[in-house]
Amino acid sequence: MRFASYNVEWFNSLFDDAGALIDDDGWSARWNVTRATQTAALGAVFRALDADAVMVIEAPDTSRGRDGTRALETFAARFGLRARRALIGFANDTQQEIALLYDPDSMTARHAPGGLALGQPGARQNPRFDEAFHIDLDVDAAPETVRWSKPPLEVALRTRAGNDLRLIGVHAKSKAPHGASSEADAMRIAIENRRKQLAQCIWLRQRVQTHLDAGDSVMVMGDFNDGPGLDVYERLFGRSGVEIVRGEGTAAQLHDPHITRPGVSTARFWQQHEERWLEALLDFIMVSPDLAARAPQWRIWHPLNDPALASDPVLAAALNDASDHFPVTLDIDI
Repeated sequence: MRFASYNVEWFNSLFDDAGALIDDDGWSARWNVTRATQTAALGAVFRALDADAVMVIEAPDTSRGRDGTRALETFAARFGLRARRALIGFANDTQQEIALLYDPDSMTARHAPGGLALGQPGARQNPRFDEAFHIDLDVDAAPETVRWSKPPLEVALRTRAGNDLRLIGVHAKSKAPHGASSEADAMRIAIENRRKQLAQCIWLRQRVQTHLDAGDSVMVMGDFNDGPGLDVYERLFGRSGVEIVRGEGTAAQLHDPHITRPGVSTARFWQQHEERWLEALLDFIMVSPDLAARAPQWRIWHPLNDPALASDPVLAAALNDASDHFPVTLDIDI
């Protein structure tokens, strides 16, 4: 089976309120790419992936008057995808949902949030992802309240072969200092954002550990907006959010070979002020030890770093037009 994680830049802007593809020559939310071009590119990429399940990061909006699952299923029908059933968890107000697009002939899937709702005994220590987490971020003995702007999607999945998996789709907080008015302000915002991002990852690791302790098979997949050695502020905290979620010390560790592989990237951003491309490793599929023992195969679908993709100019162009992130896949016998 093939599992994929794919951050689709502003997927929401390709659909109208009824969930229909707009698919015209107007500009998409991607720079210098029309809606028709991005839609066609995404169709080509999703068909090439041919995944049994795709964790879609920045999935279409679900809110009053909009239905992200309808939009995704419309997209799947348009391009004849096997992964044609959509599932979301807790909707958010950012117009960027986390959704699972999956093949109902290969698996069953349901939203299965862990943790406790506000008001339940123990909720402060083990909150649901749409609630608040309390942690002392700056070591001042006064816990801060941390929330997810995009609550992770927790999925209970059973494959056609009868194997049970727990999937957690993640879009962690960006550390970029948006809105900074000076260099000092940028540093302050970046450090504050990193604290919040690390707190989210501590919260996420707590949930992962609960599943590992229960003997569950776990995949954590998505955009962490972080990675080992990604920025200078990591030195202040001694570790990245990805390393926290993977597991530290004697704790059972999740596995994704790209975490320790230098020179790989899953995203490519144009830096206007520097007139250059910035490559970053942000997207991961981390698996529990029992799944790692099944010898899965990972792949980053980066058209410039994968020779097979580079030799296919049509698919390479589609990958570049579709999003500023590239898909990550994991093939596993399960």
